[in-house]
Amino acid sequence: MRLYWQVVLINGAVLCLATTALVFGPVSVSRSPVASEAVVLAGGLAVMLLTNALLLRRTLAPVDRLVGEMARVDLLRPGSRVHAPAGGPGRHLVLGFNAMLDRLEEERTTSNAKALAAQESERHRIAQELHDEVGQHLTVVLLGLKQLEQGLPEEQRTEVALLRESARDGLDDVRRVARRLRPGVLEDLGLTSALAALTNDFGTHNTASVRRVISPGLPALPPDVELVVYRVAQEALTNAARHARASRVELSLVRVGDRVVLEVTDDGRGFDAAQGGEGLRGMSERSRLVGGDLRITSSPGQGSTVRLAVPGAEAAP
Repeated sequence: MRLYWQVVLINGAVLCLATTALVFGPVSVSRSPVASEAVVLAGGLAVMLLTNALLLRRTLAPVDRLVGEMARVDLLRPGSRVHAPAGGPGRHLVLGFNAMLDRLEEERTTSNAKALAAQESERHRIAQELHDEVGQHLTVVLLGLKQLEQGLPEEQRTEVALLRESARDGLDDVRRVARRLRPGVLEDLGLTSALAALTNDFGTHNTASVRRVISPGLPALPPDVELVVYRVAQEALTNAARHARASRVELSLVRVGDRVVLEVTDDGRGFDAAQGGEGLRGMSERSRLVGGDLRITSSPGQGSTVRLAVPGAEAAP
């Protein structure tokens, strides 16, 4: 029965009982009510209101809980559900709301997976174009400057040598950006070597010192899980250098039970973890796609810790 008709029937039943009591009961109201009659009517009205409130409370309480849960629900933190009552129309309302959340989270997960796959594909395309086109053009420029330098007088060779070094630096930058967009070492040598290359590159191009701890004998991870771990580590190191202004960074990859845990800690200026930006949300979305658990701990002036736990090959979804 719909909630509307239940309210109507409850109110109707209360009014019918009150009418029956007035008709067949010993209570009556005269043309000029006296104080005792007013008291009786007030008491009857109070009884009707109390009875109505008690009967409706059980039926409508799940609706109030549902309204409160709808105000608190956050699709970025899935899993929150309203407890369904044992019976009544409130149960169907709560079950419908929970089913809607299930559909929304499933659709969000699917769309995020497609968006991240498209993002990786675009990164690969850009990296390939940088390597094949921009890189080749700069290589041709380097070769031409080298030949030109050999045929110039001594006083002009210095200027051409400076131009050649500038072009070489540009070529190195292009290759470095291409490696960040498409971690070829991850595909060729695996996660451990990719993280080693990532930390080495970080230490070379940043003032912060980096310490790397990778446990031996880690369980194998599926390729998509390895990519997520690598991207989270990459984003955490980038944030430590660009935003946190850290002087020391530590990256560790260890095994804890049936899970592989990545942890990146810095001594930077920290931030309010509850007000994370697009980068942190991107890390969170990636981790959920592979069944990972991402926890970011930070506070202003206290540094930051990014911890990602992903299932091993045996427990991976």
